[in-house]
Amino acid sequence: MAKKVQIAGVLSLSILLSFCSEKKEQTSDVTQYQVNNQVISLTENSNLKSRIKVAEVAEEDFTFDLVTAGLVKAIPNHYAEIASPFSGRIVKSFIKLGQKVGINQPLFEVSSPDYFEAQKDYFDSKQEYKQASLNLKRQADLLENGVGVRQEYEEAETENSIAKAAFDNATAAIKIYNVQPGSLALGQPLIVRSPIEGEILENNIVLGQYINDDADPVVKIAALNKIWIVGKVKEKDIQHLTKLNKVQIELAAYPDQPIVGTIYHVNEIVDEETRSIDVLIEADNNNRILKPGMYVNVRFIDQPEKVILVPSRAVLQGEDDSFVFVEVAPNEYTRKNVVIGGVSGNQTVILSGLEKGDKVVSEGGIYLPQL
Repeated sequence: MAKKVQIAGVLSLSILLSFCSEKKEQTSDVTQYQVNNQVISLTENSNLKSRIKVAEVAEEDFTFDLVTAGLVKAIPNHYAEIASPFSGRIVKSFIKLGQKVGINQPLFEVSSPDYFEAQKDYFDSKQEYKQASLNLKRQADLLENGVGVRQEYEEAETENSIAKAAFDNATAAIKIYNVQPGSLALGQPLIVRSPIEGEILENNIVLGQYINDDADPVVKIAALNKIWIVGKVKEKDIQHLTKLNKVQIELAAYPDQPIVGTIYHVNEIVDEETRSIDVLIEADNNNRILKPGMYVNVRFIDQPEKVILVPSRAVLQGEDDSFVFVEVAPNEYTRKNVVIGGVSGNQTVILSGLEKGDKVVSEGGIYLPQL
């Protein structure tokens, strides 16, 4: 029984010593600093003094350098996908893959009943207009010689106007397919021509193939001497685009051959999911290094400017903002919210919140209370 009491006594003494030790530690922590009117003052014997380092804020030349992913694409008005405007059978091809073509150069021929009907409408309306014109001329001669009837002349004039409108519509319908009516012959196949200058990227023409008017394109053409790169820029970095000096395109396949591009257009709409905008960069591509669909790195390089740089360790993150501790007197510090403009190596750009000459806690800020 005495042994049990002795054990209980030892346990009680151990708990009491532990409690005293914890209380002493807590007292020690509390006496490391004092807070008065948002100013943190280290006590005379505070061991935090050895952990905290201070650096003076200075303005330095800084070049904004942002690297983002980009997608190569053909310029829309330098790119065309060609399908047959009529249902019919392909009877001839004039091209091969990789061939360079000019505007209005023949690509392929289609024999189509629908195109034959369009031709027939053109020639019928042309003949009717010719007859109506002759009739109007005859009625005008009769009226001029005093043997005609005014009503018949007016009817001929109306018929001529109707026939002319029908002929003009038929002519316009033929010209839509890049066909010159003067060289049109009834029954000839439709020659499909290139709407742009470029080179054949895809050629899916099969002689004898029957295609519908809603079929997929059989020829794709693009002029690739100039190309677009679509880069995505976060909304917080949009400000740098207004004073951008140049854009550099970097390819993994050609690491030693960067390409310089210029900003063609900055999209006005921010993507709600990625919080970024699309930036179109135009670049020369005479050597055909850039291929549509290729992924590249886009490096936006800003003009050098004077900015405030602080060690990145000095910047702490709160719930809704970033902040630093600024020394207001020896061993006295206060918190200041800052706006970050980017990171360069182990330094952070501060857009606002600090002034030249401020002294910030560069190390050890995590030991100070976040007021």
